[in-house]
Amino acid sequence: MTDVAQLQREHFPGRTYQDIARADGEALPPVLMQRSNPAQSTEDIPFARYTSRDFFDREMRLMWRRVWQYACREEHVPEIGDYYVYDIGRWSLVIVRTDDGLRAYHNSCLHRGTKLKPSGSNGWTGTIQCPFHGWQWNLDGSLQHIPCAWEFPHLDRVKACLPQARIESWNGFIFVNFDGEAPPLVDYLEVLPDHFARWDMTNWYVHTHVQKRLPGNWKLAQEAFMEAYHTPVAHPEMTHMVSDHNMQHDIFSDHVSRDLCAMASPSPTSTLQRTEQELLDSMLVDRSITGGRALVPEGRSARWVMADQLRRQMAEGYGLDYSDRTVPEMIDSLKYNVFPNLFIYPSIGLPLIQQFRPDGENPDYSLFDQMVLRPKPTDGSDYEVAEVVRIDENQSYADVEGMDPFLAHVLDQDTDIMRWQREGMYASEKGAETLSLYQESRIRHLHRTLDKYLAA
Repeated sequence: MTDVAQLQREHFPGRTYQDIARADGEALPPVLMQRSNPAQSTEDIPFARYTSRDFFDREMRLMWRRVWQYACREEHVPEIGDYYVYDIGRWSLVIVRTDDGLRAYHNSCLHRGTKLKPSGSNGWTGTIQCPFHGWQWNLDGSLQHIPCAWEFPHLDRVKACLPQARIESWNGFIFVNFDGEAPPLVDYLEVLPDHFARWDMTNWYVHTHVQKRLPGNWKLAQEAFMEAYHTPVAHPEMTHMVSDHNMQHDIFSDHVSRDLCAMASPSPTSTLQRTEQELLDSMLVDRSITGGRALVPEGRSARWVMADQLRRQMAEGYGLDYSDRTVPEMIDSLKYNVFPNLFIYPSIGLPLIQQFRPDGENPDYSLFDQMVLRPKPTDGSDYEVAEVVRIDENQSYADVEGMDPFLAHVLDQDTDIMRWQREGMYASEKGAETLSLYQESRIRHLHRTLDKYLAA
């Protein structure tokens, strides 16, 4: 089989992610020095996996019911009585903070099935009460009150507790699982806890949260964010500021993969010669936390200057010491994928969460959640967790207040082409996609892991 990592090194000598990161002159943490991309089959992927109602139904029944999936963050439910509703397909859970920790109750009244809390809602509640007839449960799930209780002598009140799904948290992320026999979350996450040992995300919170309805299957939608093969065509302006074809793609286990993309390091396809100052001025970072415009001194790189500026801003503005973080940990896109649908970016300059889900029971539409994180105040002052801003497929991310204009432009480019891809899948005579060996390897890996659940 072809050594795909070696193939990349041969085509981009001195320009791989490892080359760029080492040129920063710092000792990289071991997790960023690792490379893992095992050989896979090269067979085509049928489009029916994206378009077929039968395939979608099998996914819902055999995969979504059995995987650990991100539902919300700890800061969404910090106090006893705080709740957050999480939906996947037609299933819905009410996540509640109780005296005994987190619970995830199936969002359906035991009387006549009415949803206990509306989809998309969150807030505080002293009890869990059905909005139809008023059946009421304590936060621990035990039945508290039934109107006209004498009408129900046949009901065993002790057994009439709200049914629960599994719920566990890691690094500030709350996960749920509908399968009572599923392994613990830490086992499911495989190498992820070890990789994130240096990257504590519990002291960050969701500062902005945008959800967009996309005209494509949930896999089609997220796969646009799993490769940069498309960048020179779909985002030509980005080739002059970030890597793409020379990014690093790693596959560690069934549930964990990643890509590493160097900021302020132009693509091998770029046709411009840019100065370090121009690279710094155009860098893709959260400008609201980096401070004013910096200058690149003689002998320094744009990468080094931005990392240094971020360290100083984090210390001065947030009281956080990141002096031990390397340049890549400060500024690069370090995108970890957790099967089936979660992307976590732990770098300080690009702290993002992305999530892709089916939109109800429609295989042709999905929901894309993009969350930008900020550090929690270290002085104990209050902070406000973002409410979800929902936009439809024809709306621009630029319409969202507080969204970085350039990031909004890139996201619009990614999501606007999805309708064309979906329609092309239906129009295809070939009926399948042919993926590249390396740059699209994690897409193939997604399908292989999915197959393991469907075959079980």
